[in-house]
Amino acid sequence: MTVFRTSRSFPAPPGAVFAAFADPARLAGWWGPEGFTNTIHSFDFRTGGRWLFDMHGPDGQTWPNECEFTSVVEPGTIVIRHVGQPRFELTVTLEAAEGGTLVTWAQAFEDASVASAIRHIAEPANEQNLDRWLAALGFPKPR
Repeated sequence: MTVFRTSRSFPAPPGAVFAAFADPARLAGWWGPEGFTNTIHSFDFRTGGRWLFDMHGPDGQTWPNECEFTSVVEPGTIVIRHVGQPRFELTVTLEAAEGGTLVTWAQAFEDASVASAIRHIAEPANEQNLDRWLAALGFPKPR
């Protein structure tokens, strides 16, 4: 298993950070790398719930996504299993920290060869996702 891990300090409390994920309208506005938009078809934000959405790239291409929330613990943990290819489990933890929340993003791929092939896309995309989440909370992305 290959894990891509990043973390970021958000100057907002864990509950506010969690709320920006829990609301599908807000989530659609920031989920994904820079330049991407989302159409959310269903969003059952609870342990065992499903999340179906399309990601639309800046080039006009659309990628259907199906996920399962394997764990949702407010306001501290969200675990998502990406059902289609590439298969991975994303664990997002929100820890209260001085000045706000430490967000940790760990994307674990089942197949190391798949992870290796998309590392050049996934690692910067994960950073961009955190930038966009931070902006959705009203804060500028770090320099």
